[in-house]
Amino acid sequence: MSNLVERFLAVPTTAISDATGGHTNLDANIKPLSDHYKIAGRAVTVRLPDGENKAVLEAISIAQKGDILVIDAKGNTNRAVAGDFVASLAKGLGIQGFVVNGVIRDIAAMRELDFPIFALGTTVASGNKHGGGKVNVPIAIGGVSVQPGDFIVGDVDGVVVIPQGEEEEILKKAEEKMAKDEAREKEALANGEESIRKYLEKALAK
Repeated sequence: MSNLVERFLAVPTTAISDATGGHTNLDANIKPLSDHYKIAGRAVTVRLPDGENKAVLEAISIAQKGDILVIDAKGNTNRAVAGDFVASLAKGLGIQGFVVNGVIRDIAAMRELDFPIFALGTTVASGNKHGGGKVNVPIAIGGVSVQPGDFIVGDVDGVVVIPQGEEEEILKKAEEKMAKDEAREKEALANGEESIRKYLEKALAK
């Protein structure tokens, strides 16, 4: 695991969002399948025709260990982008997780597999495999443009995209924001009601 990934995993998406100015947060409806999921890695992008999922297999075949598949499924909630078998293939090759503006299926088996998936929800219907999808092309997902190689961070609060080349700058700002928040909390809660009232007085005087 690279130092960059380790550092991003140690920072909440809320601090990263603050560092980016909130411009690259995915739609809040794209949620983790389980609250404990945390991902940080490079995007392998997938653009799917409506109800299709064959290109997901192509993306799995070319992804590197630690990559994250970011899948533009056009918001389709009728047919699944993946089930537990496809997720098992990805996990077995060291892919870190999926982020998709679509749905998955086999949710009980998916949770047992413990493979991080951020999606709109679940369905019972499988996706088609007629082809026509594209891998590692620019996509738009959750209201945000994503380029192949962009850095993706997700946790229980949501998913943030960091444009390639801006990782160090954003990470430094996020780490500074986290430290500032911790210092603020320590100051405000140090002595119960007294310190809380002092903090509120100072904050409201600005």
